[in-house]
This record gives sequence, C-alpha cells and structure tokens, in this order.
Amino acid sequence: MRIEGKAFTTIWLGDDAASIHVIDQTRLPHKFEIVTISNVAEAARAIADMQVRGAPLIGVTAAYGVALAMRADPSDGNLDKACAILAATRPTAVNLKWAIESTRRRLSGLPPNERGPVAYAHAAAIADEDVALCEAIGEHGLALIEAAAARKGGERVNILTHCNAGWLATVDWGTATAPIYKAHEKGVPLHVWVDETRPRNQGASLTAWELNQHGVPHTIVIDNAGGHLMQHGDVDLVIVGTDRTTASGDVCNKIGTYLKALAAKDNGVPFYVAAPSPSIDFTMDDGVAETPIETRSPQEITHITGRAADGRIETVCLVPLGSAAHNPAFDVTPARLVTGLITERGVIAASRDALARAFPDRAAKPQ
Repeated sequence: MRIEGKAFTTIWLGDDAASIHVIDQTRLPHKFEIVTISNVAEAARAIADMQVRGAPLIGVTAAYGVALAMRADPSDGNLDKACAILAATRPTAVNLKWAIESTRRRLSGLPPNERGPVAYAHAAAIADEDVALCEAIGEHGLALIEAAAARKGGERVNILTHCNAGWLATVDWGTATAPIYKAHEKGVPLHVWVDETRPRNQGASLTAWELNQHGVPHTIVIDNAGGHLMQHGDVDLVIVGTDRTTASGDVCNKIGTYLKALAAKDNGVPFYVAAPSPSIDFTMDDGVAETPIETRSPQEITHITGRAADGRIETVCLVPLGSAAHNPAFDVTPARLVTGLITERGVIAASRDALARAFPDRAAKPQ
C-alpha cells in the first residue's frame, strides 16, 4: 500500500539478503520508523512488544525469525530453540503457531547446510501467499460492498471496523480493509467508522493512519459509539478481522468485537469477518472455552501516549494511583452472531459444515 505516495509492504528483506525490515507500529501515527531485525531474539521481541502485530504479519515475522536462526546455527537444537522462543511471544493469534510449524516441517528433513536458504525462501513464500489471500478476500468482500451500494441506490456505504485488520496487520492489503480498498479504488462511495479500539488504540492510531494515507474517507469514533450508530441507521455493514476462527465458526478478535456483534445482531446490521485460512484453527471447536486469551500489561489501560502541544511525545497516567486494571486483549464472538466469513475462497457461513466444505484439506488433517 502507500505511505505518502510510496508503495510499501509491512515487512521486507534487507539489501544484505539476511536481515529483515519492518515498520515499527508502536511509533505510529506520530512517527514513521523502520526497524531492522537481525536475529531470532529481535524477531521475538518485535512480536512481543507489538512492533509488528496482526495475526498474519505475526506469522510471517515468525517464519523469518526461524530463517534468521538457521542462518546463525542450522542445527536441530537451534531449530527447536528458535521455534520455542517465537511460539512463546503471543498466545492468541493462531497464525504464529501455523507459520512456525509450517517452517519446522519444511526444514526438519533437510541437512543443516540447506536449512538457511530454504527457510528464507519458505518465509518469502508465506509472505507472498498472505498478499494473495488478502487480495482475494478483497475481491470477495468488494461484492458485499457493491451490493450494499446498490441497495442504497448508489449512496455512500458506511462500514464499521474494529481494531486494525488493515495492511499494517498483514503484508499488504489487509483482511478487513482489503474489500474497503478494492471498493475505494473502484469508485464505490464509502465511509469507514473507525473504532478507537482501547486500550492500545489500534483503530485511532493505525487504521485511521493507513486509511488517511490511502485517501479513504473515515471518521474515528469511541468504542462505545457503534451501537448508537447502528440504531440510527448509520452503519450498513461491519467488517472485522480475526486472530483465530474455530472449526465451528467462533471468532476470536480484539477485545470489544463481541459487543459490536451483539449490537449488529440487535439492529439487523450484517456482521462479516475477514478470515484468511491460516487464521482458521481446525483443532479447536468451542472458541469461548478453548481460545487462549492474552492478558496484557495493566499499564496499557492506566497510561496513554500521545503528542503534546509542543510536539513532544509523552506518556501520561489516566487513572487514580492505586486503582487496579485488568487487560484481556481479545474476546470471542460466537458463530451465531456472524453473518459470514470472507475467506480467500469466497463468503461462507460461520459453521462447521461450511468451513469443512471450503477447506477440506485443512479440515481433514487439522494442524
């Protein structure tokens, strides 16, 4: 996608053909900085500290992390160590495990001297596949937006999204934003309601930033405004991303997604989830009972960072000293509240049968 008119992906190989470069998402929207990752420890830290975030991008970064480890030491012991270090960074996004295990399987049968080049090639293939999956999701989701525009006689389509499932969360295009970008480029009149997405404000800081860079009309709203907007007919459809979708169609996404789904159901607003197949976990059935929900630092709630009037970036405390804070990072939306899953193979029902039909290879041999 574009940053000040220049094409970027979120992750790319350095000129030395060894290190990788990523956009430091903890610095946005106030600063655009590129971070160089040179070893597996730095890759793990970038994931854990959310310099890179979003389930698809986490997976790609982990694959490159294994490649960096194999370049330094391609032994069996170091392969196991690197995979363990990366797997421990963030528990909820299933793409992390998927990418690590895919890379491990690709390397395990190879002699050590071949592992480095093959690992880099495999990571690049995962990255390229992610772009293709997101663009396909964009094409299938475009039809939903065009249908909404047709129902409104060509009037502006209002789309609500939550968190950042944009190109910053993937390699390019994004998941939930891919249909939006496709529609915008095709000239479909649209407008995006961007949830701020407390406590890290990925909507206000990241989604709004990338929509602004791409020229897509949007408005930032507080997280609790979604139901109000729906009650007044100001939302035509909701499109969100997913960090893990179960075999039965339950969807784990950024905390607050469940409340948006409840409001959408109550107001008859279609609620869609952009779900690339690597985010589908066919080993899991009950999302609420089984999904590991990451609990992050209370300081993400109690403090906030922003730009002061004089341009300095400052962090301030928002709450009374001594007040406790609890920070679950994700929640689960049951399949019954999901209108449809926008996958690379089409828009399907959020159900076991539909997922098994769409992805028979994955459903038959869950990884």
